[in-house]
Amino acid sequence: MEKFKKREMLETVASLSQINDTIARSNNLNGDAVIGALTDCQETAIAIGSCIEEHYSDCGTEAVHALEAYCEDIYQMSVAANDTNQCKKIAKKVQKELVEISNKIKYDLPDDKKEIVFLPYKASMWDSLESVWKKADADSSCDAYVIPIPYYDRNQDGTLGTMHYEADEYPDYVPITSFNDYSIAERRPDEIYIHNPYDDWNRVTSVHPAFYASELRKHTDMLVYIPYFVAINDNVERHFCTTPGVFYAHKVIVQSEKTREIYIEELQKYEKEHDCKGAFGNIKEKIVAGGSPKFDKVMEAKLEDFNIPEEWNRLIENPDGSRKKVMLYNTTIESMLQNTEKMLDKIEDVLKVFKDNPEVVLLWRPHPILKATLKSMRNEFFERYEQIEKEYIDGGWGIYDDTSDMYRAITLSDAYYGDWSSVVELYKRTGKPIMIQNVNVLGND
Repeated sequence: MEKFKKREMLETVASLSQINDTIARSNNLNGDAVIGALTDCQETAIAIGSCIEEHYSDCGTEAVHALEAYCEDIYQMSVAANDTNQCKKIAKKVQKELVEISNKIKYDLPDDKKEIVFLPYKASMWDSLESVWKKADADSSCDAYVIPIPYYDRNQDGTLGTMHYEADEYPDYVPITSFNDYSIAERRPDEIYIHNPYDDWNRVTSVHPAFYASELRKHTDMLVYIPYFVAINDNVERHFCTTPGVFYAHKVIVQSEKTREIYIEELQKYEKEHDCKGAFGNIKEKIVAGGSPKFDKVMEAKLEDFNIPEEWNRLIENPDGSRKKVMLYNTTIESMLQNTEKMLDKIEDVLKVFKDNPEVVLLWRPHPILKATLKSMRNEFFERYEQIEKEYIDGGWGIYDDTSDMYRAITLSDAYYGDWSSVVELYKRTGKPIMIQNVNVLGND
């Protein structure tokens, strides 16, 4: 038996009352039409009563009795369907019963828990939602669901390619609900949180179309978008501000007031350019400077919270038990696409420099979808990149981190080297040294 929400039951009883009121006010009843309407009303009342008996047995007895009395009088109305005066007389009694049923549901049954759904797609980006989920999960008035959704690589012609589903890559403390077991359209959760704003605009990947923001908005009164990235120095480029996730969300939570002002400015420009003022709601109200969950995550992280692979420890620890310095090497999609050949030269050079330095262990962590992006947008360089990656991994002298947990690398490392990215903004919170690489400068220059 489906568990109707309290609000749904009250809305349904209100609908029954409207039908009954129409019958009570009509002076020219059609017997067959009345019988059909009353039959539907009775079936609806039985369904509500059955739900209350199964799910609210400790407090819903009187509501069930009131529904039983209602069903009996509905039957009597159907018997008298061809007697307009008698039918209207019973309808007046039924109207009082419906008021009683509504009150019993409203005051005897517990209030609905707020149902909140989180829809991450890449496990490596779960950090952009995690602290919000933790708060909802700890709130006894909420039911919070984490529902990882499938996503696809895009083929070069733009069609959907290989599907990925990363439900088994989330932390053990996060309970996962399969997207096959939760119908958003049927459940209509109170709030939905997303971190992918692109819908079908992304040329590299796409979440399943059923989970596009344009579709999700139809099934909730509060669609919330939280960016998966951190804006460097609180500056955010226009193309991040004008995406379907921002357009369709009821609320967008950004990291700072400065970032909020940029979003508002860029959206207002977009409205003017496309003559669509007001199409995205009240922009100043929907963009909220609420901070980034990613900042929460990096500040809370401790080394003992993470499982460090034994092969990593063997590289980091000296024979005397002391510890080598660990350099986090971060390479980004943006730098790779700007000048792919130079970037590949730079990576090869950096790997050579650190290979020859026994005092420091390199922890190379490329962007999680760097390979997929190369294959889709710079396919002519894909084989070379794969060869660089393979030689580094096979060499066994450095750490290669392709996992979803960026915070382990940040916490484990002693310094940062690599491209400008949101990782730099997170790394700043640790107080550890940061060095930005210049792809135009090689070690022998």
